[in-house]
Amino acid sequence: MTPQTQQVTQQSSQAATQIAVPAKGVPQPPPQTTVCPPDSDSDIYEEPDASYASVHPLNLLDREMSLQVPLTVKGRYSSLCSDDELLEDDDPSVWEEAGLSPLQSSIFLPNTGRLASPPKEDSSQLAAVIKMGWLDKNPPQGALYYQRRWVKLDVDYLRYFDNDKQVYSKGIISTASITNVTSVGELKFEVITNNRTFIFKAESDAERNEWVNLLQDCTRGRQRRSTLTPGSPLTPEFKGYLELKGLRSKLYTVVASDKVFLYKNIEDYRIGVGITSIEMNVGNVKVTDRRSFDLTTPYRIFSFIAESEQLKDQWVDAMTDAIGEALSNSEVADRMWAEPSNSSCADCGAPKPEWAAINLCVLICKRCAGEHRGLGPNISKVRSLKMDRKVWTEELVQVFLLLGNNRINGFWAANVPPSEALSPSSCSDDRRRFITNKYRHGKYRKYHPLYGNQRELNNALCINVQSTDVLETLSLIFCGADVNCSTGMADCPTPLSLANTHSQPLQAVLLSHNLNTDLPRLEVEGGMEEVHFSAPTSVYHNGFLFKTGSMARPIIERKAREEFSRRWCTLNDGTFSYYESDKNSNPNGALRASEIVCLAVDVPDKHGYEHTFELYSESDRLYLFGTDDPCSQKEWVKSIAKSFIPARAEPLLRLGFERIGRLKCKDGLNLQTSKVGWFALVGSTLHAYLDDNQEEEIHLRKLNELSIQQDNEVLVLVERGRRTLYIEGERKLDFAGWCAAIQFAAGSGGDTLSQQQLTDTDIPVVVHSCIDYITQCGLTSEGIYRKSGVNSRVAALCERFRRDARSLRLKEGEHQVDDVSNTLKRFFRELEEGLFTSEDGGTWLTTAAIQDESMKILQYQTLLNKLPRVNRATLRALINHLYCVQRFSELNQMNLHNLAIVFGPTLFQTDGKDYTAGRAIEDLIQYYTLIFKVDEQQLKKQLEEIKVIIQVREKLNTKFPSTEPGGHFICTVYLEEKKDTTEQHVKIPASMTAAELTCEILDRRNIPVKDKEYWNCWEFIDKEEIERPLHYRERVLPILHSFGTDSHLLIKKHIAMEAMIIYLASKVDPSKHGMMKFREERSILGLGLPSGSFHDRYFILNSSSLRMYKEVRSNRPERDWPVRNLRVYLGIKKKLRPPTCWGLTVVYESKKQEKAERQQWYLCCETQPEMREWYATFLSIQNDGDVWPQDGLQPSRVSRAPPDTRHGNVSLIPLRGSENEMRNSVAAFSQDPLALFRDIR
Repeated sequence: MTPQTQQVTQQSSQAATQIAVPAKGVPQPPPQTTVCPPDSDSDIYEEPDASYASVHPLNLLDREMSLQVPLTVKGRYSSLCSDDELLEDDDPSVWEEAGLSPLQSSIFLPNTGRLASPPKEDSSQLAAVIKMGWLDKNPPQGALYYQRRWVKLDVDYLRYFDNDKQVYSKGIISTASITNVTSVGELKFEVITNNRTFIFKAESDAERNEWVNLLQDCTRGRQRRSTLTPGSPLTPEFKGYLELKGLRSKLYTVVASDKVFLYKNIEDYRIGVGITSIEMNVGNVKVTDRRSFDLTTPYRIFSFIAESEQLKDQWVDAMTDAIGEALSNSEVADRMWAEPSNSSCADCGAPKPEWAAINLCVLICKRCAGEHRGLGPNISKVRSLKMDRKVWTEELVQVFLLLGNNRINGFWAANVPPSEALSPSSCSDDRRRFITNKYRHGKYRKYHPLYGNQRELNNALCINVQSTDVLETLSLIFCGADVNCSTGMADCPTPLSLANTHSQPLQAVLLSHNLNTDLPRLEVEGGMEEVHFSAPTSVYHNGFLFKTGSMARPIIERKAREEFSRRWCTLNDGTFSYYESDKNSNPNGALRASEIVCLAVDVPDKHGYEHTFELYSESDRLYLFGTDDPCSQKEWVKSIAKSFIPARAEPLLRLGFERIGRLKCKDGLNLQTSKVGWFALVGSTLHAYLDDNQEEEIHLRKLNELSIQQDNEVLVLVERGRRTLYIEGERKLDFAGWCAAIQFAAGSGGDTLSQQQLTDTDIPVVVHSCIDYITQCGLTSEGIYRKSGVNSRVAALCERFRRDARSLRLKEGEHQVDDVSNTLKRFFRELEEGLFTSEDGGTWLTTAAIQDESMKILQYQTLLNKLPRVNRATLRALINHLYCVQRFSELNQMNLHNLAIVFGPTLFQTDGKDYTAGRAIEDLIQYYTLIFKVDEQQLKKQLEEIKVIIQVREKLNTKFPSTEPGGHFICTVYLEEKKDTTEQHVKIPASMTAAELTCEILDRRNIPVKDKEYWNCWEFIDKEEIERPLHYRERVLPILHSFGTDSHLLIKKHIAMEAMIIYLASKVDPSKHGMMKFREERSILGLGLPSGSFHDRYFILNSSSLRMYKEVRSNRPERDWPVRNLRVYLGIKKKLRPPTCWGLTVVYESKKQEKAERQQWYLCCETQPEMREWYATFLSIQNDGDVWPQDGLQPSRVSRAPPDTRHGNVSLIPLRGSENEMRNSVAAFSQDPLALFRDIR
């Protein structure tokens, strides 16, 4: 060798060395590692499958995938072939061909270049990684330098790559072929197979030891043979040598099930040491020549050459079958994973479980499946989602989708202590112990109420299999019911035949898979009483925090940094302790986890330290801790919460909560006894675990009612159409914190639509309330939406809606139509992002210019579907309302064009100088039925309801003609009894209340009001023989509107009022329940009760509804009435023959009634005090506890001369005139809103 050659060789060697071993000063890729569970030693793990999802999935779209591009200059190159040594006759010159595209290359992995990102939905290469990270690897042929490799360890293989962005490995080592793993030398370890030793080098001793331990765990108990040898679960369908273009040597290729494996030769195949594996669910095969074909994946095209044309056809058929196998295998798994709770293992939580115990109805991962097999088929029947295709009938799939791992674990894992729970990293011994306890012994299951009573269990099973409740059937079976018990019927002798007879295929498939199942054998002594969880010793954390002194009252002021002291804090053995410093051995104070009742995370920068959290103790003390490190705060919050939250509520820990803890509460029918619930507040959602181990979500902004009863310290949450939850204040300090946090979360969170308080149909409450009020009271108002209201009243309404829209009830007489209409317009005008969103608002406007009607409607529908959910629902409700308004334009003078002029600039938040925005609104109203795909029959019914409302209002307005310019009515009122000598004629203004009318009459007759005298205004209906005391704040005018010819008002003392006030003051629970006798007036309620008699019924009256049950034990009410829509009268007419003389007549008045008649029914109590208590409870609930004025009646007469507010101030826009005049008015008002006021004197 010449000196020049030696010099070139040395330079090449040095260059290669520099590439392989980076210089010390160059930053290296971080050794990112993810620790997942070691492999199980069960034999079922011989099946190779690289498609398991990682515990920390790699997002291939977010990572740039490196692909080598051939260069003209020779250099070191990489091959997918093993880097231990080059293949025989390997020709590096193939990489010198300029212009070779990535898709034209073979499976070499060059050093530079880019490959297009794979589709996001593809996860074929995301193996269930146990650990991954950077290691240095030494080739066995004696090279002095180490090569930097990205190494991944999964269930079946140890794989190594050129870098962390590559998809296909340079080498794979089957864990079944590894005979030993040992530490050698400094930072090194050996992976030894039958005839080869691989040496790796880590960056630290700890890293090296972790790799060694995990590899030893993976290989312990595995059979020492290749996972693809004959007899394994994946027997090769086709194998042999294929030439790969770019190499002059051949690779031993194996097609097995849904994968293709590449080996250097047949010897490597036999010992389990290969090059790479290819998942065929992303592959496609295409014939390119007589003996050639391409296997195409999103990451690379593999160009193969067969030895003959006949073999080429066989290879193509085998790979095509593998693709079909992969796709068909994935179908069941993909359907199962579509149910969110099925996407993680029911036992350890590992992602994408591919196995199932079909009789136990749980989806499990591969490692847990091994332990299930160890239980035996008489306990757990394990099947694969991908291989056992014949097992997965449509009925069985539907059972798993119906139940889901979350629901089924509500039975199997109802009482799992956190210290015994599995995680994806749990070892085999822990898995075996847990799975045996869970299924063989049934240690954690939720016991059925009939547990231990064989006869009742069997009867319940026979009854339940005729229904659709599959979970109840499973609970009965695994709590002792005999699947083969006798039903006592000759034609259906067994529960299975019963299920088939009653067309319950899901019940039948569950029963059929459990005909020979051994039941759990753990005997439990005593009751299954729930006890508070004590902190496990495994939760440990320590570090410095800054702490203030403990407090006995809420924190209302910002705490400065100077008020905090630095403390060393530890969480260990269920005790949170804080010390003067980390040198001290005696703590300054300590809190046991069982004493912590609430943990609150403050918003950043609330106090002197940026990140703070609060702890509330059982002794009603508050502890404030702070730090400037957000990660430190997060770790402390997570650790402390984990220490005191019980097992059944552990899913709350995965939420990004602002407040978490326990509270006493009541709900449902059981209002006598309280229970402990675990709650977490996340944004505007309250997550709760009560007594059934099922998570409930309460959407606070969608509540029908939220109130705090300060006297009883009870927080009342009323959900729409569901139930009422009473949260009790067991301790004042944390209860006050919960109340404030829940009230804040339930309010409007900002100025966007989604941050408003919403109805159950996702419409802001302010929009719903205004539309409903105007529909009821303002559709005939001339110039509705074009006339302005009183600015101060509009501003006040907007502020009240912004503060708490839920609590504001718009009432006729109290609120004016024009004020409400302007409030609605102002809400949309000031809306952040606008109704149409700032992103797409311009597109809506340009769509209005489209001439073709069908294209325009199609574009509007497209834009509508792009809107956020709340925006879409709100727009639909508003356009529906405007459509109805213009349908009655002959009454209100607001036709389609007029509405568009007003609402165009408002909704699009433009200056109104042109008609572009108006044209878009005009289109939405004109084509409302087409754009929103409206049901014509439903719309017709809605318009008919509005006509009825208008007709009723016209009748009421003509019945009581006004005799005063101000709109007052003349009414006859009697004093104490109905006689000519006691009648008084009174002018009734719209704002007069019952108390004011009472004082007016008493003043006229000079009757003083003495202490403890309860003078009241009463409504009498002579025909029905009933009477009702009006609430002192109730408006009189609406009562006059509803009068019949047989009705009158009378002023007299309320003798029972004092007793009612005393009773209400003594009540702890605001609700009431008990038995009463019930009769309906006619068969209008649809209850099917015989007419002419009273029937015993059980009633529950709470803050939202009156519910009637057939008996005390009934679960579902026969009827549920909104309490706000009920009017309760004292007395029952005698011709009904009530069983007692202590009765109530209840009238239900629906706002959306089609008929004018009222629905009414009758309730009879056993005693007068009982009737008085029911009536007092009704009165208290309907008036929020304000039954009588605290200062009593004030007898002074009030002079009233209210201004005429029916039309607000001046009209801002002409009500009639040409289109040009109206448009000019809009534009002028937009430019100078005060111009129209300057001439007013």
